[in-house]
Amino acid sequence: MRWLIPAAGLAALTGCNVSSEFLQRMESQAKYEYYEASEFWPDGRAMRVPPAGTVPRERPVGNPGISTGRANGVTVTSIPLTVDKPLLALGQKKYNIVCSQCHGVLGDGNSIVAENMALRLPPSLLELADKPAGHFYTAINEGYGIMPSFSGELDTRERWAVVAYVRALQAARSTPGGAQPVPQENR
Repeated sequence: MRWLIPAAGLAALTGCNVSSEFLQRMESQAKYEYYEASEFWPDGRAMRVPPAGTVPRERPVGNPGISTGRANGVTVTSIPLTVDKPLLALGQKKYNIVCSQCHGVLGDGNSIVAENMALRLPPSLLELADKPAGHFYTAINEGYGIMPSFSGELDTRERWAVVAYVRALQAARSTPGGAQPVPQENR
């Protein structure tokens, strides 16, 4: 029986070597380096120009206030999109899917996930009403503290929609009288 454990360990190590050799073939395959010449393309260049209309995900394109939440290094103070019912509905949907698990359905920071967090509790978004709109957008886009970036889950419009919905939660919380209905002209 004592020989069984070393034999199992040896078999596992042998399997690792075989799989690493298999993966090594992918790393050592023929490929072009930056600025290297190529006989395949008529212009002789290995580096190709991206197709027209493509937008790189890594850098902001267009209005930086919309794509980053900052303009000229300053956080934007208001939402740069038209805030209407469809945008708020989209914001509510995306907030409930992506944000509410930590920040709570009401944005107050009370959630099951928050109850089980040992490091740092997620903040109440309702208490951050004095922060500019770009602050929330930047947090969603780049991450904040232990919160990761959600730029892969939410596109630019969806991020601003979530910010608009957070603003609606904050406004509902600060409405005088609490749960009294908001007049139609203010909705």
